[in-house]
Amino acid sequence: MRAILKRLAMAGLAGLVLAQPLAARADEDDDGDHDRARDLYEHGEIRGLANILDIVRVQAPGDIVAVDLIRKANKWVYRFQVVDTDGRRKTVDVDAGAGVIMRDGEGD
Repeated sequence: MRAILKRLAMAGLAGLVLAQPLAARADEDDDGDHDRARDLYEHGEIRGLANILDIVRVQAPGDIVAVDLIRKANKWVYRFQVVDTDGRRKTVDVDAGAGVIMRDGEGD
């Protein structure tokens, strides 16, 4: 019984050691996204998120649960996931440079 517990403990420890580089890399990727967004904003290629949030809140009331900055058709696009008052999820795409809604659709 002790031998089995030792093996399980060693396997668990090995799993933690092997997973550590993956967790560190995920943190690095997030920082890269923030750096890219800041650079685009500073060079005037995109509008600030605070301004865009006002546009989205007027057009798609509800709780914003996720925001991504993506490249789509040679434009930078803020993609918002909004949960409306009825609990339905909606995807709203906003041209990050022009500050206009591109797509506003139902989700799950």
